[in-house]
Amino acid sequence: MRILVQGNQPLRGTFRVSGNSNAAVALIAASMLTAEPITLTNVPETVSVKIMLETGAGFGLQAARDDQGGYRLQTPQIVSRQLEREQTAASAGSILFLAPILARRQHARMVLDAPLSRYNPHLAALRDLGVSVKISDGIVDLDLTPWERREIILTQTSVTATSLACMVAAACGKETIIHNAASEPHVTDLLNLLRGMGAGIDGGGSNLLRVQGLETLHGGSMRVSPDHIEAASIAAIGALTDGRVIVEGVRAADLQMILKVYERLGLRADLDADTLNLVAAKPFTISERDEDVDMSVDTMPWPGFPSDLAAIATVIATQASGTVLIHEKLFSNRLLFVDKLSAMGAQIVLCDPHRAIVIGPTRLQGEYIDNPDVRTGLAMLAAALCADGTTTIDNAEGFDRTFENVIGKLIALGAQIKVDAGRGA
Repeated sequence: MRILVQGNQPLRGTFRVSGNSNAAVALIAASMLTAEPITLTNVPETVSVKIMLETGAGFGLQAARDDQGGYRLQTPQIVSRQLEREQTAASAGSILFLAPILARRQHARMVLDAPLSRYNPHLAALRDLGVSVKISDGIVDLDLTPWERREIILTQTSVTATSLACMVAAACGKETIIHNAASEPHVTDLLNLLRGMGAGIDGGGSNLLRVQGLETLHGGSMRVSPDHIEAASIAAIGALTDGRVIVEGVRAADLQMILKVYERLGLRADLDADTLNLVAAKPFTISERDEDVDMSVDTMPWPGFPSDLAAIATVIATQASGTVLIHEKLFSNRLLFVDKLSAMGAQIVLCDPHRAIVIGPTRLQGEYIDNPDVRTGLAMLAAALCADGTTTIDNAEGFDRTFENVIGKLIALGAQIKVDAGRGA
């Protein structure tokens, strides 16, 4: 799918944030830990969710959707114990199916679609829980024996590794202590569901978790939390276009650190219990200047500034008066997208795979952008919407992978976006 974006159009109106797609992905896998029904509400219609439901169906998941965005999920039996290569390739979240397979069948097999290093943090967590992990020719065989007590430390503060370990612990261990756990809002959603299914969990929202498992988990229900990444991105797009966009349905507690960084970049937040509006006039005025540069934006594990917003912060920096260092401390190569912004006229020096210096303000110009990454897509859309002229974005179907109908909702705010579904690259 190709879209044409006409820039310099102020957006105005109300944007209703969708449910967190990453949370829904984990909750779908967790629903299969029990044979009893699980009800999920506020589930976004994203490609990631669709893939998880389709993959889950191959393992016995039965899903019925209601007319209000909810699902009744039930898995009477786990009918397969092998995660095929095409399933692991379709979604990074598919590895979470290992938890219900191990919990209910004790043995699982996974055919890898990528280098083993991609899965090392997750497999290390399972090994530390006592799971036998044998790897041969791209095939991983896992065998589980329930345990009385285990205490582990994750090698990375990984959302997926944390989710996998917590699900297995809730169903297979009497007591499990997990150090260096991720604490993002979507992890908290998972812990709340597991608690509702009968597991005892202490430490939700922190990096130290204590999980008391239950031999037979029961049914439960969960409302998927609002997507804080979508909320923060759309609010920033409103400010970048000199518009006024009220983002409804947010959870204020999930936005505290994000808004502190935005405020230093010159965006003042008007936030109440469930609505967000960012107020600013371009060029944005940086506050609390640093010593070597005017400001640094450092990504950190939650509750620090999230890596998934490094790209939108970079776009904001192009419209701020001063020099901003974007320091991606968590992942390599996530700043390579700055070449696209440079092509649009931004003054950016990519120092290394983790650091970029943005010199602002600059007027961005419409450009051709091919294949935006899922994590940077909304930022490139933000750049297009505040640029002069028209920007062409190819392979734009990636926007729907994590965010529900985000292009349609932006058009409703006045964005001039023309969709040409027949001309994807």
